[in-house]
Amino acid sequence: MDSTALRAAYDRFLEVAALPDLGPASDGGWDADRVLAHVLSVDAGIAAVALGVVSGARPGFDNRIGLDVANLARIVADHPGRNGLVDAVRGQGAVLCDVADRLGDRDAAVPVPTLLLSDGVVLVDQPLPLGGLIDGLAADHLPRHTQQLLDLRWPGS
Repeated sequence: MDSTALRAAYDRFLEVAALPDLGPASDGGWDADRVLAHVLSVDAGIAAVALGVVSGARPGFDNRIGLDVANLARIVADHPGRNGLVDAVRGQGAVLCDVADRLGDRDAAVPVPTLLLSDGVVLVDQPLPLGGLIDGLAADHLPRHTQQLLDLRWPGS
């Protein structure tokens, strides 16, 4: 696989995540720390799935742990402030990109049972090729959360 698009999506996400003027969500949703914790959880889960596929296992991916309030609070508490979360996402993103770069075509084509939810709505409940799951981070997941962070900027910023 080629992680060029994924690396670019991480660069943009992390650039926005480091902005100093991110406030609370106006709709009571996630603040920047919770968004970062979610991305960190999803990235680690997908990296684990990819390594499992390479090992010969046939793992599935379920993003509900990355939506779990208690898990997100644990991740936030385990990192020293926003900068700690940004650094953790940067490191986990690098790991995932490195794993993706090493995936051959056969591994990238392995179907992964996938359950993706957002706001309680099932987006995907079917096998996806591992490469498609990873590419989805660059094409949809990271850009969506980048916009979510941009929406947290204080008015007039």
